Parts: sequence; structure tokens; C-alpha cells
Amino acid sequence: MTDYAGRNTVLAAGFAQMPKGTTLYEAYKLVCCVLIIDVDDETIVDCAFTFVMEKTSDYLAHLLRGKSIANGVDEEITRLIQERFLAPGQGAVLQSLRAAIDRYHEMRRR
Repeated sequence: MTDYAGRNTVLAAGFAQMPKGTTLYEAYKLVCCVLIIDVDDETIVDCAFTFVMEKTSDYLAHLLRGKSIANGVDEEITRLIQERFLAPGQGAVLQSLRAAIDRYHEMRRR
């Protein structure tokens, strides 16, 4: 369990439909991305995704922790997912990540 004490964090979630015919589509239909974001430096502190196997979410969290989201889902994050997450639903992962980050930025604009 990660300790967020002393950090100015928010939780943002985004959703995307998985491709039909995949195991996750049959089980859940959607993938959810939950981000814990440090508001002060706009980085991902932690994250989780809904997948049948927990190891998938753990691996994605490993890739994304510490990444800046100040400019949304930038080229570095997109390339990282495209090059290192070689599984069905790659596009849905990026879409759910974008949705969560967009939700965070909408909150910041208020």
C-alpha cells in the first residue's frame, strides 16, 4: 500500500470500451483507469487498471509512476504504452488514461 500522507493528491478515473472478442470485453466491457496524481508537480503517484489479471495493472502502474501529466498524455507516455504494453486493448488503455487525465485537467481549470 502506498502512503500518500503529506502529498497534495487527487484521484481521477477514466473509462474506455475494450475491443470486442477480448477476454476483458467479455468479462467487463470497459477498462477503467484510476490515477493518483500529485497536484503540486502534476505527476502520476500511482495508478490501477481493471484487468482480469492483476499483473497487467501492476505492470502498467510500474510504467506510469512518476510520469508528468502536465501536458496531458504526451508523446513519451503514448510511445511507452505502444512499445511496452503488447496486449489486446492497448488503444483502450490509452483512451482510458486520456479520459482520466482530461478529467484532472478539467478540475484544475475550475
